[in-house]
Amino acid sequence: MPAPLPFDPVARAGESWQRCYPDAGEPVYSAMRAVTSIMRAQQILIAGLDTALRPFNLTFSRYEALVLLTFSSTGALPLSKIGERLQVHATSVTNVVDRLEASGFVKREPNPRDGRGTLAVITEAGREVADAATQELHRNRFGLQSLDQDDLDRLFGTLRRLRADAGDFVE
Repeated sequence: MPAPLPFDPVARAGESWQRCYPDAGEPVYSAMRAVTSIMRAQQILIAGLDTALRPFNLTFSRYEALVLLTFSSTGALPLSKIGERLQVHATSVTNVVDRLEASGFVKREPNPRDGRGTLAVITEAGREVADAATQELHRNRFGLQSLDQDDLDRLFGTLRRLRADAGDFVE
């Protein structure tokens, strides 16, 4: 990770935005700073989560797929269902499952309900690594250890409202 900057680059970008677009108004400046902060926070969190998961031969996207399979009553899901639940493109699911399969954490099986479909099935090694990785993520509170319970609740509520307004899910 690079050395921290001696200033907040998002705040500085906000100041530049105000100078370059003086007629935009404070709600626009606040929105620009907020969205830029969200995007930077996402980069920071993914980097931290991937670092925490590296000893388990996982990235966060592979971890998500494994956990999804552990939550499944049968330990198996069609690849299309994994993509739907994780809200990612089919190509991304294929890549994730390829890597999990290469690590011995999942295996592919024909879907008995759909002759053309394929199931990803978690292996015992996959269950073990998912459990160990989950314990590590619990230990560091998914990279959000600097936030207290009220912060976490407010953050979830704010981002949930944003996701709902965007049509991410139906309430």
